[in-house]
Amino acid sequence: MHVARLGHTDRLCSLLRQFPVVGLIGPRQVGKTTLARMFASAAKSRSTFFDLEDPTDRARLADPMLALRALRGLVVIDEIHHVPQLFGSLRVLADRPHRPARFLVLGSASPDLLRQSSETLAGRIAYHELTPFSLLEVGANHIERLWRRGGFPASYIAHSEKDSVTWRKSFVRTFLERDIPGLGLRLAPTTLERFWAMLAQYHAQTWNGSELARAFGVSDATVRGYLDTLTATFVIRQLRPWSENIGKRQVRSPKVFIADTGLLHTLLGIPDQTDLERHPKVGASWEGFALSQVVAALGAESDECYFWATHQGAELDLLVVHGQRRLGYEFKRSSAPTMTRSMHVALADLRLDSIDIVYPGKHTFQVGQKVRAVACADVKKEIAPLQRKAPPKKRG
Repeated sequence: MHVARLGHTDRLCSLLRQFPVVGLIGPRQVGKTTLARMFASAAKSRSTFFDLEDPTDRARLADPMLALRALRGLVVIDEIHHVPQLFGSLRVLADRPHRPARFLVLGSASPDLLRQSSETLAGRIAYHELTPFSLLEVGANHIERLWRRGGFPASYIAHSEKDSVTWRKSFVRTFLERDIPGLGLRLAPTTLERFWAMLAQYHAQTWNGSELARAFGVSDATVRGYLDTLTATFVIRQLRPWSENIGKRQVRSPKVFIADTGLLHTLLGIPDQTDLERHPKVGASWEGFALSQVVAALGAESDECYFWATHQGAELDLLVVHGQRRLGYEFKRSSAPTMTRSMHVALADLRLDSIDIVYPGKHTFQVGQKVRAVACADVKKEIAPLQRKAPPKKRG
């Protein structure tokens, strides 16, 4: 099964026209290397590929300036966190007149974790996150498969449910035992595995660091460090709280999700669709899945996405703030979603343009003024991407 990733390749083309260095980031095994090779082979200019997990390529880059200075066209450097001193050389190469080469660097950690790149290449690098497959890519006919298996390519396209589950279990083990240490993070795999599994029980809930700290017998700061590590490696999504001066006490802690529902189901020990439908976390799983599909359809950046809740009980699952627009989203595992008191409060207090209730039905219809129910299968058709102004063209 082949899944085209045209939206991601288009974005890479756009960024490489504007910046001398582009960072393609995302979790391990999400398809960054495959996408980069396809992108390089389709490029009109010549291309050169380095894989820094290959000892031969690492040896070729022992003297980065000598190896890279003469190259022209597109230069792809995979797993760049293995050789962090490359960032200094890329800064020098990026500042050359006429820019004879553009650099696409691949990494499995966020810019915050790859701090050296954001500091050394400030103003010269743009990042694009490659996420697991979404409905935009696989199509609405495969919604249950995507929800159940998640969007990691090997899990999604596996020949059987058993093979998919086996791959995800292997991913969890390899991620903890090899990938985390490979990023220079010194955390005991058994501790992090226990924390990750426990976090699955809190999926789609507000972060309660004190409760988790007591369970582990450590400080709040320590468990917050665990959370930030898993977030920086793209296996956890933190949704920040939104607050403003409305005369009500508002929740200030983030909401936490296992970023991929296939991994969530593995951590919860859910092997198939039947068990998923019977599981007490089915509603929370659906919320995380539908939220990811809406964010993908909008093309929303992480700093545009929030949730909102008051201590009086009003809440909104997703608030997207884009310029002057405020878009609200609710996610209901219900066959007949209706208006709630929370929606009325959110519309008034947050001055929302609209609320869409995303649900697993077959029809999209109006529920109330500024509120409609949107079938999750219709997300690609009914939720338009956010319009963005093109940045000014740069010389060179």
